[in-house]
Amino acid sequence: MHEMSLTQGMLDVIEDSARREGFVRVNAVWLEIGQLAPVEPRALRFCFDVVTRGTCAEGARLEIVVTPGMAWCLECSASVALADPRSGCPRCGSSQVQVTAGTDMRVKELEVE
Repeated sequence: MHEMSLTQGMLDVIEDSARREGFVRVNAVWLEIGQLAPVEPRALRFCFDVVTRGTCAEGARLEIVVTPGMAWCLECSASVALADPRSGCPRCGSSQVQVTAGTDMRVKELEVE
């Protein structure tokens, strides 16, 4: 389950911020996940609860914000919203699309004490 390593990386970012900014407790974490990212939000929530035990983020609320997938269609030269890159361009039906957004994951915001 790669969500565990993703969550550990997220905790590393949070703990680095805690050292740099001097906060001792995290109450909430807002995480942006692209719609096309290979991440299962439910598994990520489970891993977050496990990985944060005994840390400054233990018990923190995890808010997941899903950002849309976007692609550039090489056939009709349009930027299109994309839920699944295998489905092709929703505008012209071409399978020649290049994903431009929605594959990333990042810590957007922290609520801290």
